[in-house]
Amino acid sequence: MTKRPRKSPARGRRRRPVSRRTRSGRRTNRRRWRTTALKVALAGLVVVAGYGIYLDATIRAQFEGKRWTVPAHVYARPLELYPGMQLTASALQAELGALGYRRAHRAPRSGQFRRQGSSIEVVTRGFRFWDAEEPSRHLKAHFRNGTLVRMTGQDLGPLRLEPQRIGGIYPAHNEDRVLIRLRDTPKLLAKALVAVEDRGFYSHHGLSPRGIARAMWANIKAGGVVQGGSTLTQQLVKNYFLTSERSLWRKGQEAIMSLLLELHYDKGEILEAYLNEVYLGQAGPHAVHGFGLASHFYFAQPLEELSIAQTALLVALVRGASYYNPRRHPARAKIRRDRVLDILASQGVIDAGEAKVARREPLGVTPLPPGGTSDFPAFMDLVRRQLKRDYQEQALTSEGLRIFTTLDPRVQAVSEQALGQRTARLEKAAQLPDGSLEGAVVVSNASGEILALVGGRHARFAGFNRALDAVRPVGSLIKPAVYLAALSTGRYTLATPLDDTPLRVQGPDGEVWAPRNYDRQVHGSVPLHTALAQSYNLATARLGFAIGIRQVLHTLERLGVERDIPAYPAVFLGAVNLSPIDVAQMYQTLASGGFRTPIRSILEVTTADGEPLARYPLAVEQVASPENAYLLTAALQSAVSSGTGRSLTGRLPAGMAPAGKTGTTDELRDSWFAGYTGDFLVVTWLGRDDNKPAGLTGAGGAMQVWADILIRLRSRPLNPVQPPNVEYAWVDGQGRLSGARCSGAVQLPFVRGTLPTENSACVGDDAVGAGQDVMDWLRSLID
Repeated sequence: MTKRPRKSPARGRRRRPVSRRTRSGRRTNRRRWRTTALKVALAGLVVVAGYGIYLDATIRAQFEGKRWTVPAHVYARPLELYPGMQLTASALQAELGALGYRRAHRAPRSGQFRRQGSSIEVVTRGFRFWDAEEPSRHLKAHFRNGTLVRMTGQDLGPLRLEPQRIGGIYPAHNEDRVLIRLRDTPKLLAKALVAVEDRGFYSHHGLSPRGIARAMWANIKAGGVVQGGSTLTQQLVKNYFLTSERSLWRKGQEAIMSLLLELHYDKGEILEAYLNEVYLGQAGPHAVHGFGLASHFYFAQPLEELSIAQTALLVALVRGASYYNPRRHPARAKIRRDRVLDILASQGVIDAGEAKVARREPLGVTPLPPGGTSDFPAFMDLVRRQLKRDYQEQALTSEGLRIFTTLDPRVQAVSEQALGQRTARLEKAAQLPDGSLEGAVVVSNASGEILALVGGRHARFAGFNRALDAVRPVGSLIKPAVYLAALSTGRYTLATPLDDTPLRVQGPDGEVWAPRNYDRQVHGSVPLHTALAQSYNLATARLGFAIGIRQVLHTLERLGVERDIPAYPAVFLGAVNLSPIDVAQMYQTLASGGFRTPIRSILEVTTADGEPLARYPLAVEQVASPENAYLLTAALQSAVSSGTGRSLTGRLPAGMAPAGKTGTTDELRDSWFAGYTGDFLVVTWLGRDDNKPAGLTGAGGAMQVWADILIRLRSRPLNPVQPPNVEYAWVDGQGRLSGARCSGAVQLPFVRGTLPTENSACVGDDAVGAGQDVMDWLRSLID
C-alpha cells in the first residue's frame, strides 16, 4: 500500500500578496542598516585615524626631543704623569687596573699595558677634559727609588690618564646609561645585533610578516600571548614608549607605532636609539641601559676595546639580561654566547676560525660589578651638597653632566685602609665592644682640594657621614686660634712668658669655671710657644681672657669656621662643637700661610659633550699676616717635635717636620688630630657614636691614624717659606736673648722689631741669626 505524498502547506492555497507598504519598509530598513554601518565604519576610521595621529605626535615629541634622562657622571682627579713625580711602578699599575686597563704580554694596544721590571709600557685612552682633548698616547714610563724618572714615546710632555668614574647622580627611575653614537660604535657590534635579533632589519618597514605569522601560530597553540615576532624597531618601541604588558591591544599599539617610527626616521637613527635604550643588566638599584654602559659594567672597558667573544656576550644578553646574567649564571651565559658566535659565523659576520677562537675564551667579566651608586659614598655626599648650591636637581639627574672632582683614589684608598686597620687594633686594645669605635678622615692639599673623605671605618657603606655630620667637641684643636689671635695683636711673641697658674671665673649665673691642666700640674711662667706645644689649659685660658673672647671668636670666623659659637670662656679650651670638615677648613687656612681657601670637592662641570659650564675657581683671601701664620706653624711644629705629639717623631721619616695639634675631650670621649706637611693637610677623629668614653687621647688614637696615612703617602717635609720680615733668635726659658750654646736655649722666629730686649746671663754673639736658613731651626726640632 503506497503512501500518498504530503501536500505542501502552500499547495492548494493562494499566496497572500505583499503590500507595497511592506516592501517599502524593508527597503528602508536595509538602507538604514547600511547607513548605520557606514557611520560606524566612518566613526571607527576617525577613531583609528585620531589614535594614529595621537601616536604619531607621541613618537615625534619624545623621539625628536631629549630622548633620555642621563644621570650626571662624577669623575675622580686624573693622574698626571711627568718625570720627577713621586710614583712607583706598582702604584701606576694599580691606577691602570682601576681604570680597566688590561695587562698584555706583547706590544700593548689602547687600554692595555705591559710591565717589564721597573718600567711600564702603556697605550692610554683618549679623553675630553674640560680644558683640552687628551689624545691616546703610546709611552714607556721608567721608575727608580719611588720616582718616575723618565718617559719615552712620541709627542710626550706632561699627560693625564683618563679619570676614574666614581659615581653618578641618578634620576628617580634609577636608569643609567652611557650614550654612544652609531658612527662611533664598533661595526662588529652593529652587525652582530642585526644578525642575531633582526636579520631583515634593513629591508622591512618596522614589521616582519614572517615573524608575526610565526608568533601568531605559537600564541594560538598556547592559548595566549607567549611569543612576539618583534623586529628591532618593535623592541625599541616596546622599551622606549610602552610597558612590558603582554596583550593583543599592546601588540597592536606596538605595530602601529613601529610603522610610524620607520616612516619618520631612518634605519641609522633607529639602530642608534636601540643601542642606547636596550636593558642589559642591573647595578644595585640602577638599571643598566645601552651597550655603552654595559661594556663598562661587565668588562670595565669601553666598547671599542672589546673582543669578538665579549661583543657576542653583550649581544647574547639582549635576549634576557637577568636570565643570562654572566655573574650569576655563567654556564647559561656561555651557552648563549656561543650560540651567538655560531650565528655570526653562519651569516658571514665573522669567519669560522674567529668563532672557534672566541668560543675558547672565558666570559671575561669582572668578578664584581661596579658599585650600584659609588665606592666613595662619603665623598659623593660632599659633592652633592656642593653641587646643589649651583644646580637644580633636574639638571643634575637628567642632563648627563660630567662632574670632575678633586678625589685622589690613591689617597682615598690609603686613608680608608689606615682608618679601618688602626681602629680595629685600638678597639681591641681598649677592650671596647666590637664595632663601637668609629672615625673619620679628611685629606686636602695646599689649594683646599679634598683628596680623600672617609665617613666611617666601613668606608664603602653609605650611612652616617661622620666626616661631614659628626659635630663633636674639638678640645685643644681650637687653641691655635687663641694663640693666632694673641700674635695678631702685636703684643705677643713666641717667647712671651704666660702665667700657667690656677684661675676661677664666676659666670653671670653664679657658676664658677675653674679649668685644670690635663696633667693636673701647675707650671708657673712658661713661654708662649711652650704653652701651645704642651697644650697647657691654664696658660691658654689666661691668654684668652687677656685678648678677649670676641677677638678669639673673630679669629675663628676669619679662619673659616662658620658655625655659631657662644661667647663663653670654655671656648678657649675647645668647648666648641665642630665636624671634621669644619676643622679641616680652619687648619687649611693655617697650612696656607694665613690665606683662606674654601675647601672644595669640585674642579669643573661640563655638558655631556664636554662644553664647560660653571667654573669653580680658586678663591683666596688673606685673613692672617704671613708673619703670624709662619710663627704659629713654627709653634705647631714644636708641638709635634717636643710637645703633645712628640711620639710621632719615632714613626715619621726624619726631616718631615710636620705641624699639628692633638685634641682630647672630657672623659676621653673624642680623640682628634689635625696636622699638615709639605703635601697634605689631614684631620682625623675617633670616638663612639653613642658618645660614651672611647678611652683614647688625641695622641693615643687619632694621631696614630694620621701617622699611618702620612707614612704610606710618602709626604714631602714641611718647609714653609720664611717671610722677609721674620728673623730667628736664640732665647731662654724666660724669653730673654740667649745663645746657641747656652743651656735650655731654643731658636725661635720673630717678626722684625719684636725681639726680646732683655739678655740672659749666657747671651752670646750668635743670639740673633737674622739671615739663618729655616732648615737649621727645623733640624734643631728633629734633633
